[in-house]
Parts: sequence; structure tokens; C-alpha cells
Amino acid sequence: MTPQKSDRFAFGLWTVGWQARDPFGDATRDWLDPVEIVHRLAELGAYGVTFHDDDLIPFGSSDADRGLIVDRFRKALDETGVVVTTATTNLFTHPVFKEGAFTANDRDVRRFALKKVMRNLDLAAELGAKTYVFWGGREGSESDAAKDVRAALDRFREALDFLAQYTKDQGYDIRFALEPKPNEPRGDILLPTVGHALAFISTLEHHEMVGLNPEVGHEQMAGLNFVHGIAQALWHGKLFHIDLNGQRGVKYDQDLVFGHGDLLNSFFLVDLLEFGGPDGTETYSGPRHFDYKPLRTEDTDGVWASAAANMTTYLLLKERAKAWRADPRVAEALAASKVGELSLPTLNPGESYDALRSEPSDVDAIAARGAAVVALNQLAVEHLLGAGK
Repeated sequence: MTPQKSDRFAFGLWTVGWQARDPFGDATRDWLDPVEIVHRLAELGAYGVTFHDDDLIPFGSSDADRGLIVDRFRKALDETGVVVTTATTNLFTHPVFKEGAFTANDRDVRRFALKKVMRNLDLAAELGAKTYVFWGGREGSESDAAKDVRAALDRFREALDFLAQYTKDQGYDIRFALEPKPNEPRGDILLPTVGHALAFISTLEHHEMVGLNPEVGHEQMAGLNFVHGIAQALWHGKLFHIDLNGQRGVKYDQDLVFGHGDLLNSFFLVDLLEFGGPDGTETYSGPRHFDYKPLRTEDTDGVWASAAANMTTYLLLKERAKAWRADPRVAEALAASKVGELSLPTLNPGESYDALRSEPSDVDAIAARGAAVVALNQLAVEHLLGAGK
């Protein structure tokens, strides 16, 4: 269960670096230097790190200070072998974004947001990031009177088309990944779920370079099944990145350690990612990125213990899923549930309407068949609890 670079585990600077300030209380931990974060993550076995521009370079820094900060950060990456897998722009903390960024009613805000992203895209390319995430945390409203949603989607599309063209013109090898979330910090956020984001992507000028970065807690906040969402993103070829954490039910975004929420759903998620392809191959080859927050109760030692917990839990679930797949009882249960039969086309090659119409169907006999779902699911629970063969 010791993480290796080959496991492709990554963390955001904002995760382990969260000082535990929340709407009801001040910070409970000191600020962590990004250089220290890189070194500590490397010691734990992580291979990648991600950042918002403001996580690394304080907002309003001079060009000289910016250069010094980036040089120190790059030196830490070189010393540890940790890579920058992903970058994103903070378009939600500064008061200028209080009413939105790409979709703010105020045109000056929208123009500033584009400039801020362009500058950080330059840095992302310089540091070797291959994916750029867009989370529209302030793209929404609390009042249906205060936001023309159709116009807001026009502006959102305009921003992504513009930035995609900028990326192409600069020759950057970067893809975009939209991160859906239903609410928080806004009352309602645009592109709230995987399905909404997929529909939006289809309207973009450069839709081929835009995919998704779904997050466990964000889909589960809306009462949705995260495994189903990931499966659909894979089906569309749009799973460009993934954020792993834990969530318990429809409530605020908890950002728990991965597996510290819906553990059975986490088990099936790891199974899908690692063994859901043809002949049990992985379906997703990108970073296993943990977008979580160490509990506010923890001191600095607890921060690093929680980072390690994410990776250990993932590796344990991977081991359990592999054993589940190899269990002959599971193979029998899958056959009894006709799971594999779903891959067979419903219609025969060239079958006519009349041929289907004339086929006899013993509806009562078909209806009497059991689906054997409980037995199959119980085997997953047993393996998850370490009782499988």
C-alpha cells in the first residue's frame, strides 16, 4: 500500500495548504509554503501537483516577485521529480468576482477574468501542465431576476472559445476540463452537473479540446451517482481529469478524504477506472487527483496523515476491486445477472421491422426471471470488507 509515482496520485496546493478557514471560523493552521508542500508530497509518494494562480503567486504580486516565486517552485519540482499535471485560475476569491467572472453582468469584470486566465495559461504551459481546469464557482446567481442565463451561457461560451483559440495560437499542448458543481458558493451555479457540461461542450467552437473534470462531492451534492456520471463522461470520450474526495449525502461540499463518504460508490468508481476497460484494462490514464480538505480539527501532522489516507484508501480499493474481478463467484453472479448480455446489440444484423414484430415473446416467463442483483452486490460488499476470496 505504499504509493508510487506510477500510481499517478496528485494533490492541489489548495488541498493540503488549506488553512481551515471557513464561513464560521478563522484559520486553525498556519500557511504552508508551496515549496514545502511539493517536498512533503514527494516524500509521501505523490507524483503530481496542481495549483490555482493565487495559490502559488499572491494576488497583486509584482513581476519581480512573481519571477522569484516561480523560480523557487520550479526548483522544488526539479529536486523532487514531482510534475505539474494541471493548473487552473482563481476566479472566485477576490471581491471583483463577487457577481461572476466569465458571466458577470459587468463587462469590465469579464475582460479582467480573461486576462487573468491568459496569464496563468502561460505559466501552466511553462511548467508543463497538460490539463487546464475551469470551475465556474461564481458563475451563477441567487436571484432569477438578476441573471439572464441564456446570455450568461453565451458569454461562457465566448470565453472558452477565446481562451481555446489563444491556447492553440500559442502552440500550448493543453486541454481544457470543465468542473461541474450545482451550488456553493453561489446559490445556483451554471453547468451544475456532468450532463449539463457535456451539452454545453457540444456548442463550443473547439469542442474537441474541451472535456470534463468531475468531482465526487459535486455530483453527490446533487443526489447523483458519481460512477454513472464518470461512465457517461468516458462514453463521450470527455473524461480529461478527475477530482477524488468523499461526500456524505446531499449537503454542503464536504471535501472529505477519498472513501470517507460513500465507500461502496468509491469502490465501484475505482473498479471502473482501473479495470472497466476491455479485458480488465484501465479506462482512464490521467492523474488520480485528490481535491479534498484536511479536516479543520487537524494540526500540520494531521494534514500529511490525511494526504496519505487518500492514497492508501485508493490503493486498498484497487486491491479489493482486483480481487472482486478475479473471484469465480463474481463471474457466476455477473452471468446470472446477465450483465455481459447488455453488451450484445438488441437487434440482429440487418433485422427487419417485420422479423422483430413476428417473433414470439413469452412475457410471463420473461417477467418471472430474477435479476440476481442482491447476490452480486453482496459479493462486492464482502470483498470491500476484506471477506472475499
